[in-house]
Amino acid sequence: MKANYHTHTQRCLHAQGTEREYILEAIKAGVSVLGFSDHAPFPDHDFGLRMPYGELQDYITAIDRLTQEYISDIILYKGLEIEYMPKYQSYYEELLVKEKLDYLLLGEHFYLDAHGELRNIYFARSTEDYLDYARAVGAAVETGCFRIVAHPDIFTLGKFPWDRNCDRASELIIDAAVRTGVILEFNANGLRRGIHDYPDGPRLMYPHQKFWEKAAKAGVPVVIGSDCHEPAQVWDSCMPAAREMLQDWGITPLEIVEGLGIKKG
Repeated sequence: MKANYHTHTQRCLHAQGTEREYILEAIKAGVSVLGFSDHAPFPDHDFGLRMPYGELQDYITAIDRLTQEYISDIILYKGLEIEYMPKYQSYYEELLVKEKLDYLLLGEHFYLDAHGELRNIYFARSTEDYLDYARAVGAAVETGCFRIVAHPDIFTLGKFPWDRNCDRASELIIDAAVRTGVILEFNANGLRRGIHDYPDGPRLMYPHQKFWEKAAKAGVPVVIGSDCHEPAQVWDSCMPAAREMLQDWGITPLEIVEGLGIKKG
């Protein structure tokens, strides 16, 4: 069965296509389950490259309407990809309970470091920052608000060789996932980004083999996410390629994520 829980739309300001266009492409590709997880707005701060807060209700309403319209053709879920920061705990709960989202996808691009300062993982200063990122991911999954961790190894895009901080950051994230039962996403969009040169050799920015070999040993549940930013990417060649990579590294990904639609509270 083909399923994807990581889908963006033009609302996030760096993707193309409407909700309907993604659904039609998914049906055409034989996808049985499609989860929308556009970049979530925050009520009091614009972190950039995400839907305006004023569009949130339109997004939710559109997916609800399309779920009924295409009920005989595909299973749709409504979610959001969002960062975790402790002060927004009530907001996450509101999204799940009041707005009746089916899931929150943790996409920790921004995080708080050990000093409480806001950081962006894309601009890590050293591999020491990876530890703060990993601790933030661990704190997020402990809340019970997040069903899946998107691109958990996104920290490896930094221009640093793999070192003991990378090992430790990976272990912190994987251990937290095992402890809480949260699913880790193997992100197919990393394959689309291609091979890049790093101090320890050419490789994908992410996914990183060393991270996923650790995940395989831990037996953590894994799902493949397209992270599609245009309809044609819902199920392109990177999806089966991602499955082959995982299987080569000793992981059989989940076909379906169980328990979506169960609200916190």
